[in-house]
Amino acid sequence: MRRTLLAVLLAAAAVIAAPAPGTAQPSSPDREPGNGPERNEVATLDNAFQAQSVLAQGENQADRHQGYPRRTTLRTYPENTADKSIKLGLAPYHSLAPKLNALQQKSNRISVEVVGQSGLGRDLYLVTLTAPESATETRIQERFRATVEEGRNVPAGLYKAPIWINNNIHGDEWEGTDGALRVIEHLATSNDADTKKLLQRSRVYFNLTANPDGRVAGTRANSAGFDLNRDFVTSSQPENRAMQDVVERTQPLMMLDEHGYVANTLIEPTTPPHGQNYDFDLYIKHGLANGLLMEKAVQALGHPEAAKPEIPFRDYPVGEWDGWAPIYTAQYAMYHGAVSYTIEIPMRVNRGDYDTLPVTELQRRSKINTDVVEATIKTTLDYVDDNRRSLIENQTEMFRRGAAGEKQRYIPDGFVPGFGPEDRFSTEFPRAYVITNDRSAPAAARLVDQLVRHDVRVERAERPFTLGGKRYPAGSYVVDMHQPKRGLANVMLEQGSDISDKAPVMYDISGWSHRLLWGASVEIHRGGQLRFDGKPVTAAAPTGAVDAAPGADLALGLTDQKDVNAVNDLLSRGLELRRQDDGTIVVPARERAAAKEVADRYGVRFTTAKAGGEALQRKVVAAAVSADELQVLRESGFDVRTISTAVLNAGFDWSRIDALYVGAGLNYTQLNAAAKTALDEFLKRGGVVTRGATGSRFNTDAKLLQATPVAGWEDANGVVNVVNGTGPVGANALPHSFVYSPQWFTNLGTGVTVEQRYGSTVIAAGHWHARDNGTGGQDAAAGQAAVVSGIAANGAKVVLFGTEPMFRNHPKGLYAQVARALFWSAG
Repeated sequence: MRRTLLAVLLAAAAVIAAPAPGTAQPSSPDREPGNGPERNEVATLDNAFQAQSVLAQGENQADRHQGYPRRTTLRTYPENTADKSIKLGLAPYHSLAPKLNALQQKSNRISVEVVGQSGLGRDLYLVTLTAPESATETRIQERFRATVEEGRNVPAGLYKAPIWINNNIHGDEWEGTDGALRVIEHLATSNDADTKKLLQRSRVYFNLTANPDGRVAGTRANSAGFDLNRDFVTSSQPENRAMQDVVERTQPLMMLDEHGYVANTLIEPTTPPHGQNYDFDLYIKHGLANGLLMEKAVQALGHPEAAKPEIPFRDYPVGEWDGWAPIYTAQYAMYHGAVSYTIEIPMRVNRGDYDTLPVTELQRRSKINTDVVEATIKTTLDYVDDNRRSLIENQTEMFRRGAAGEKQRYIPDGFVPGFGPEDRFSTEFPRAYVITNDRSAPAAARLVDQLVRHDVRVERAERPFTLGGKRYPAGSYVVDMHQPKRGLANVMLEQGSDISDKAPVMYDISGWSHRLLWGASVEIHRGGQLRFDGKPVTAAAPTGAVDAAPGADLALGLTDQKDVNAVNDLLSRGLELRRQDDGTIVVPARERAAAKEVADRYGVRFTTAKAGGEALQRKVVAAAVSADELQVLRESGFDVRTISTAVLNAGFDWSRIDALYVGAGLNYTQLNAAAKTALDEFLKRGGVVTRGATGSRFNTDAKLLQATPVAGWEDANGVVNVVNGTGPVGANALPHSFVYSPQWFTNLGTGVTVEQRYGSTVIAAGHWHARDNGTGGQDAAAGQAAVVSGIAANGAKVVLFGTEPMFRNHPKGLYAQVARALFWSAG
């Protein structure tokens, strides 16, 4: 039988290898923490997480052509009685490896691979359930997967339908892992005919816990303080990079992301706005159908607490649970061809409830939640098995449209029940994007590497070429938008939209743009022929160079984070550098060898320096910051000491500090007398950089710069147009910035310099309207000072940011602006 099936598979693969032509009432789910103004309140400190770090080992991800099962003897972890899941009667992290090891010994249907490590070094498990395959059969299945990605048909009866179940991405939303374990054990050990047939026709992939550090600690965020379900197009966290690799590698037809907690249970599809780069017709026809079946399955459990599941598409107002941003697992996976869902299980067991409810009640709730998870997974497996041919054709068609460069389809009202004009979002795909080194070679290389990492196809021109009447040099990068994952390419590179008038609220950010915020020069070509001699890129070409003649001092402009890395690297070696008035850093000619070394390491380019400049030493920064700001500052090479109001009140040594950064968790008026005196003494000699409401309040309370902060609408967010000044921070900055809960400054005192203003049209892409009383809108912000600098009466050099230049480690092209502020203020 196996030999016969293999012969059929081989024959099919040979053919493929050849070229081929509402009615429920919405419950308004609570917005989760960390999305907006509240990020100003709590400072991120060096904490106990770091002491818990385990030794990270190398990944043992199998070659994608290796057969199944792929048995891995997983390393085990010591019992941890402090694991927060234990109290809920759920599986602690240390129990997972022994259970998976035992199942692998018991069953030939289960494979476990370690696909990465968490921030603290805990293994990330990809568990695959499928009928055994030889290496040859696996190679054929991989060929089928690649053929589907090319938009060409495969024999649906032979292609194993891939399904991905992602669990526990928020560490204190535990039960996805436990529901998945139930299904894993059933699929691995059940002898019923339906299960065996399912696994002959499918591969079911489980990311067992996406956030093991958060699971153990009982925190939503990972050990670095990041919400992993906001990081997918940025991929700044190791856990996100592992998930991104899994979705690209498996190319699921359908996926679930198991979360909690929304009363009754929430099952996507989402409300509008729906991402404008989707082929939404290919999503919604299956998305709604399986959502309705999951609803019935949850109801059939008989739990009164889950009797009325909510489907946002059907039940919620516009924007309440939108599918706009590609930062979430489900919305990101759609760009890789998945019909995807966020599932929110019903019974809250985290945060205050975890600490106050009796253990018996917590465990009762967790059991209900685990039942719901299990029901949604089993329903989805059945749906894919029943509709596998249609789902394969559906995914193939998405990729075919991209490769052919076809326009998006118009979706008529009533396409599925409830679809109307409010659901209709679309874009016009350009013919190509061209990425050059015109502004910043490191930024161009970083952007190219990011695109390639996300499975976007990029080519590097071998010779000069002309496009749209413009001549481009050899080495330019071209993103041909006739490619299967053109939606993912476009959602990262396009400007986006101002959707302020299209939704009264939005669940999270509404604007982002790698093209506008990552610092590279990217040009759009809307149409015309695309002819050039190029080769596919697997990694961007090296960009570092020392262009100055031997014997000349070397200059490095701070236009990119890599430039900052290079400067801080040189400073850490004790080299004597100079800083000029325009922010340029000068390296003496005698240190040319060191400059060459960092040029190669960071991809930066040194030119010939002009005379002049003041001595520059390494800066130590005391930082009251959110987690994202802390990571950016440290990734930039700064020596950072984390502080807060409580840390200063307990006594803090300012003697080695050069600059203070205030973004979160520091209130001047709450300092005790000793702490205030020590800080005031520092302010007579040290620099100050602030961000957001907490920073502005600190500036006012400490009586530094005369500048009145004005708060925009608290939920306003997105990419903004800015006009740069010529001061130490605004010069050479990008013409765009990012805001969340924006501010601007009025009543500026003598000597206060406007480094950056909001443009006359403020929002380039995002969501920003006025409050109900008419205040805080874009019109009020237009032309106002967004970033200012000056020297306080006590001598402190101060920079105030009303923008968000380090938000979630995303706007890479803005980090140099922060570094210039720190170097100037601490100079």
